[in-house]
Amino acid sequence: MQNYKAPLRDMRFLTHEVFSAPIAAAGGNGEALAPDLIDSILEEAGRFVEEKLLPLNASGDEEGCHYENGVVRTPKGFKEAYDLFREGGWTALACDLDYGGQGLPERVNKLVEEMICSANLSFGLYPGLSRGAYQALRDHGSEELKRRFLPKLAAGVWSGTMCLTEAHCGTDLGMLRTRAVPQADGSYALSGSKIFISAGEHDLTENIIHLVLARLPDAPSGTKGISLFLVPKFLPDEQDRPGARNGVLCTAIEHKMGIKASATCQLTFENAKGWLVGAPHRGLAAMFTMMNSERLSVGIQGLAIAEAAYQSAVAYARERIQGRSLSGAKNPNQPADPIIVHPDVRRMLLTMRAYAEGCRALGLWVADALDAVERGEGEKAEDFAALMTPVVKALFTDFGFEAANLAVQVYGGHGYIRDHGVEQYVRDARIAMIYEGTNGIQALDLVGRKLGAHYGRLLRGFFHPVAAFIGAHKEDAAIGKMVHALEKAFGALQLATAHIAEAGMRDPEEAGAAASEYLRLFGLVALGFMWARMAKTAATKLADGAEESSFYHAKLATARFYMERILPQAGALYLSIKSGKQAMMALAEAAF
Repeated sequence: MQNYKAPLRDMRFLTHEVFSAPIAAAGGNGEALAPDLIDSILEEAGRFVEEKLLPLNASGDEEGCHYENGVVRTPKGFKEAYDLFREGGWTALACDLDYGGQGLPERVNKLVEEMICSANLSFGLYPGLSRGAYQALRDHGSEELKRRFLPKLAAGVWSGTMCLTEAHCGTDLGMLRTRAVPQADGSYALSGSKIFISAGEHDLTENIIHLVLARLPDAPSGTKGISLFLVPKFLPDEQDRPGARNGVLCTAIEHKMGIKASATCQLTFENAKGWLVGAPHRGLAAMFTMMNSERLSVGIQGLAIAEAAYQSAVAYARERIQGRSLSGAKNPNQPADPIIVHPDVRRMLLTMRAYAEGCRALGLWVADALDAVERGEGEKAEDFAALMTPVVKALFTDFGFEAANLAVQVYGGHGYIRDHGVEQYVRDARIAMIYEGTNGIQALDLVGRKLGAHYGRLLRGFFHPVAAFIGAHKEDAAIGKMVHALEKAFGALQLATAHIAEAGMRDPEEAGAAASEYLRLFGLVALGFMWARMAKTAATKLADGAEESSFYHAKLATARFYMERILPQAGALYLSIKSGKQAMMALAEAAF
């Protein structure tokens, strides 16, 4: 049985204690949201996902989606759950007030996203894609397109997708072939095929809005010739209701390893009517608004799986009795002790916990930057969000998959069979390391684009606060030992950064060879910084005699585990980076 309770206490700790700056509603009058209001939103979200979405997770995986003659039906219960989700206003949570949204910031929205995906990742993909489509259209669409389509997306009565991938090209979008021909009425006729389109066809909403990358007849070759188009499944009538069927058809759905209740579609466009979004030949820049949003959300999916897998593993470890504690029987009236007494089981549980809680903190730090960008606070916030996007996407999804595998290991043979549901977490988590740009691509983005951008300016938003915290707290009696561990890992990151910058200028393959290890090193230090901040907050609360002392003691214990058992990997990663490319590039291709 899958176990999940929304981690509301940890969310409150981060929201009100660690990141304690006031939270303002987006697009409002700048007044801070009351903490009680934020808590009530999170509590209601937790209640909804536990009661309505979690019960559908295993059954949705078992049943999957159904395809017949271009029509896709989601598993039993999904349509009813989505209707309740939409009626509850959850699709409008972070949408603009001008388009019928609630105007809540990403700092709150990302916590709700996490809860949805922990309870039912397949379900979460449907509104998640709509959120990305909303943002891309809001930032790049004409006023007419925004007026007609954004309120529908915010209300959740229409949903959205992004259509990039074609059978012959994935990451290399410069090779795409879908064509868009201008029409006399100012629209375009699109023809081509797309694959791997999440939520490309389903029965949850009355219309689906596809954002499609295609080429105009006069387009230059490569990525500089790509434009973005809005193509609805049904053409809106004069009252903006779904009208005639457009020339877009789902020709198949994929039979997948995981996320089986999410429809992954092959779409064919045959003179489908669409409208240009943004400027001609500037579609990739517009689509990256959606892709960057989705990459952060995919990172949250990894965190969500890690949390759900952790909770299930803890429940099993407390109940499963097997063997005796190495220090003597802890349960003498029973034939064996619960496996949670064994050091190796605790190693696995603490690793999962440290991943989930550390990623949650880092995710909120990045969400704060996104909110600052929305408020127009400029370059510093934009730089930080750009720098951290590949780290969040890749690190969180790597850790989510690792945590899901650890959960199976805690369960032993019972984890490998389907009865308990943890093997689903492994299958569901695996795709997050692939879609929206594989984690290897994220690493290349970090070292190839972000490190050298503006002469290293982007790094300041991370390096400067980490260095300042270390300088201020390394002699702190309560957390000084942890801060020294962070300082050592941070030093390795600084040396690795300098090495890649120097070696990469001589030979780009040197940077490429180091990219994945560098992203992992960067991510470990980032989580170390988060754990140091959380430890400082917890130690201060305990010194002040705060209630819930067990919560703060648990924070300090988990922080110590992270600093002593996980963060030291930074040293080995630095040595691997410094070794250079030869070990992986010297072998002749024919020898593989």
